[in-house]
Parts: sequence; C-alpha cells; structure tokens
Amino acid sequence: MTRSFQIAVFEGDGIGPEIMVPTVEILRALAAQSDAYTFDFRRLPAGAAHYANTGESLPQLALEYAGQADAILLSAMGLPDVRYPDGTEISPQIELRKKFNLFAGVRPVRIPPGGLTPLKLPDNKGVDFVLIRESTEGLFHSQAAGTVTEDDATETLRITRKTSEDVFNFAFQLAKDRKSQGRGPGRVTCVDKANVFRAFAFFRSIFDGIAKSHPDLAADHAYVDATALWMVQKPWDFDVLVTENMFGDILSDLGAGLMGGLGLAPSADIGHHQAVFQPCHGSAPDIAGEGKANPFAMILSAAMMLDWLGTKHDVPAMRADANALQAAVDQQVATRQTVTPDLGGTATTAEAGAAIQTMVAPVEAVA
Repeated sequence: MTRSFQIAVFEGDGIGPEIMVPTVEILRALAAQSDAYTFDFRRLPAGAAHYANTGESLPQLALEYAGQADAILLSAMGLPDVRYPDGTEISPQIELRKKFNLFAGVRPVRIPPGGLTPLKLPDNKGVDFVLIRESTEGLFHSQAAGTVTEDDATETLRITRKTSEDVFNFAFQLAKDRKSQGRGPGRVTCVDKANVFRAFAFFRSIFDGIAKSHPDLAADHAYVDATALWMVQKPWDFDVLVTENMFGDILSDLGAGLMGGLGLAPSADIGHHQAVFQPCHGSAPDIAGEGKANPFAMILSAAMMLDWLGTKHDVPAMRADANALQAAVDQQVATRQTVTPDLGGTATTAEAGAAIQTMVAPVEAVA
C-alpha cells in the first residue's frame, strides 16, 4: 500500500528558498523510487519579506493549511531590516509552535567519523545525543508582550505542569527508542537552574515524577551552566537532555558549534498531532542569491521529517530513507567532496544538494 502525505512548505527568507529547492527535489526523488509513499507539496507564504509586502507574517489561510497537512517543512525565516513595530523579529516559526502546541523542540547533536568538530575527541569516543527544548513556554512565554518602561523591562518565565509533563514524556520515550536502536544507554538528563529559581525547582519536581514511571531508564539532573561546560569537555556522556525554552535555544547553538556549524544543524518542533522541520540557522541575507548557502541542515531536517512520518504512520521505508539521507550527508562532510564554502569546499548550493540526491536516489533509479 502506498501512503500519500501532504507537506506544507514555507520557503522562508534570504537563503531559505535556495536551500528548500534541493531538499524538495531529494524528497521527490526518494518518493519516486519507493512504492511505499508519495508526497504532495504545497508552498505557502510567510516570513519577513511577505510581511514587508503585505503586513502579514503568517496568513490565516496558510496557517489553516499547515494545520491540516501531515507535516510542515520550513526554511530559514527573518530579515535583519524587517521588524514588527515593537522592534522584535518576524518569527512565523514561533507562531506555528504556539498555534499547534509543538512543545518538543528536537535538536540532535551528532559528530560522525570525519566530522568537522572543533573538539579533539578521544579515538574511542563518538558523540550522539539529543537536546529536547520545551518550545512553547519558558522565557519565550511573553514574547512581544513583555512590559517596558523608561526605567525597567520585565519578561515573564512560565512553566506549566501539563506542558512539562508532555515534554518529559516525549524525552523518556525518545531515550527508550534510542536505547532499543543501540544509540544510547537510556538516560534522560533534566537541565535547569533549580538551585536559584523556584520555577525550575518546580520544573525538576515534575521531571522526577515522570521519571518514576520509567524505571527501565536512568534519570538525572544538571544545572545549565555546568551542562554548557560538559558539552565541550565530555559531550559523549550525554544521551537525551531536556530543558526550558531559552536554555534550549542557547545550548542548541552550542551543540551546532560542536558539530561544525549551524549549516549542519537540523531541528524539529513536535506536538501531539503536528510537527515542523527546519534548519537551526538563520536566513543569511548577505549571501542570498549567490549559490553559497549550505543546504545540509535543511536536508537533514527533511530526514527528520521522513523518520517522524515513518514512525507515526508505520512506514519503515521512510525511516530507511531518513537513515540513507543522514549517511549521505555524513559521507560528504567526511570526504569534503562536494561541500559549500562554509565547510571548506567550493560547491554551490545546487551542486551540494545534487551530490546528496545522486547518493540516495540516482536518476536511473527513479527514471
């Protein structure tokens, strides 16, 4: 039986459309060589450029279609010279997270053999952990609604039991899945600042309660400042980390740095019914249109989408194709054969994308 999936596509700003093109082409090619699934892509308007032209950052019709789609593929959003009247960035991705309650921000940190990490890893140590960032509350709760006077400014950090339970359950399930795949020991670490803030002591207490329902998995705690240190000193010790929104935002960029840069950092924001897949990096308008943009983070985000859809709908072929995409990117980075300038190569965006497509879905296979 062939399953058909509707994918909402937001091409974004700056380099966003450039990295989306090869990503969609790869997904089409993978589907064309499979008898298990097909895709119906629909491009939708959103972003800073759209806001500058229309006064809307995320049109209602686009939002409604995205909610009905099987998954959302979203490219880099935002432009430095386009802001809301209060000076904040145009961020449709945050609006999507809140609208669809995408509480689990999934940020993988992998350093495969031959990776571009600035770390000097011991020969017998690999790095493969996942940072789960609660994506709807925390210090982002009062986004664009904080109070500012001439003399002070206040933002509100909010942590609720319901959302915390959701994200902790997600983290423990992920640790269980990783353990079954031989990718981790089955351990979840709650990253907080419970020694200073009552809100984080509350956060930790909820975590401990959820941990009791997973006796087959290990659970521990770490303060966020110590975690930042250990991510540099001994990142191989981690399995699944779960933390608050702002802490997760910061640590995920540190994780990207460990992998060799944001150009290799994919992400997903996942809820009970919907999910958004997008690269961690920004829109880089300074190189837009020059063919220099690295498409790998966008392609890896698409691989995460394949894995999520394949798991949710029990389509093993999609999970296999997700693994093939990840392996293809790993190989290109390790060999530096066809990579963009940020990775030390000379390939264009299109050439880097085409190299991945040739590896996972050669033309003769889909003709």
